Amino acid sequence: MGLQNPLCFFLPILCVMLLNQPSNGASTAAYTTARPYSARMADSIILRGQAILESQNDSSLLLQVGVFQTALLDLIESPSGHYMEQNWETYISRSTDSVVGVVDNATQDTNLPLDRLSVGSGLFYLYGKTGTSIYKNTLAALRTSIDLQPRNMFGGLWYYVYPNWSYLDGMFSLLSFYPLYTSHLDIGNMTEVNNDLFHQIELLWEHCYDETTGLLVHGYDATKTASWANPTTGASPIVWDRALGWFMMGLVDLLELTLMDSRVATWRSRFVDLANAIIQAVDPTSGCWWQVMSAPGRSGNYIEASGSAMFTYTLYKGVRLGLLQDTNLQANYTSVAARAYRSLVDRFVVENRDGTLSYNGTVSVCSLNSSANYEYYVTQPLAYDSVLGSAAFVRASIEYELQHGTLYK
Repeated sequence: MGLQNPLCFFLPILCVMLLNQPSNGASTAAYTTARPYSARMADSIILRGQAILESQNDSSLLLQVGVFQTALLDLIESPSGHYMEQNWETYISRSTDSVVGVVDNATQDTNLPLDRLSVGSGLFYLYGKTGTSIYKNTLAALRTSIDLQPRNMFGGLWYYVYPNWSYLDGMFSLLSFYPLYTSHLDIGNMTEVNNDLFHQIELLWEHCYDETTGLLVHGYDATKTASWANPTTGASPIVWDRALGWFMMGLVDLLELTLMDSRVATWRSRFVDLANAIIQAVDPTSGCWWQVMSAPGRSGNYIEASGSAMFTYTLYKGVRLGLLQDTNLQANYTSVAARAYRSLVDRFVVENRDGTLSYNGTVSVCSLNSSANYEYYVTQPLAYDSVLGSAAFVRASIEYELQHGTLYK
């Protein structure tokens, strides 16, 4: 049997199903002249044919698929979902089918980054909708791959094939998949999974917390032998905005779930601490965030689009869930998020002649398999229309639209 109400997996609090939607996904006259940025950017990604796995030449392609599927599922459930022109559900199916043959072998999955787990969103959606065994079997392979994933001496999951290195980056994918799979297909192991899940983020907190900024650096080497590793903690030296953005998005999505676990209170408190540190790190001129957050304003540094969108999403959602409170005694999270969002639109959203939107300013990739020094992070190329940035912008736009209504440029 298929799972009930598959779309309700993804936003437990805001489970709003599509109403009065054209059955073929075509536009209607009421929706063609003024549409929110969330819907327009999603359609633009689709029209470019992105988030479909056509090759494995780029290790980030699975993450591009997964983060866009997550954004699209959020969008379908949100009020902005009424502005659909392209058939989003059909595209999720096409996107998901493109990865099934790549992630359906648990042993081989361990050769992929933890980012592979992000495609679980689309797989759950299709399994819930169709009950087809291929999707359930692929989900099971992904789940088994977590057990097979190499771990360092502390039990921390390797992010990729680099021995004993754990990254913030993989937590968005792990936190979106692990509890979802367990709560629906493996409920008997919930305690064990919660223990492992909280252990993973606790290890990153212990090794990556930066006392100077109150933020988390990119990752750590448990053996402390990497050229960049702190001799005491094993931590890398740089606070990279997108790595922290993945971690914060994963954490706020996790805290949205109803987890009966005593450690939730600790992580709610840490989420607030990180949000406050992010507020302190905002660039006063642009209202957004630096590529290297631990070196604001330094020569060569720049305002980066993907991490800035992730923080905007995180702050808005934190307020919506009641995790962050706007008061006169502390930062007004909503006003910071609103300024950041408008800056994203002004700085990075490009209106194309054909009516589609592009998204600029996203760094292509930053890996700890490098010198991991300041010069490395600020000299990596930007990727125009990177889904890692544009999908994060879709999620930020959904939260903006929930709070303020539709913004038109």
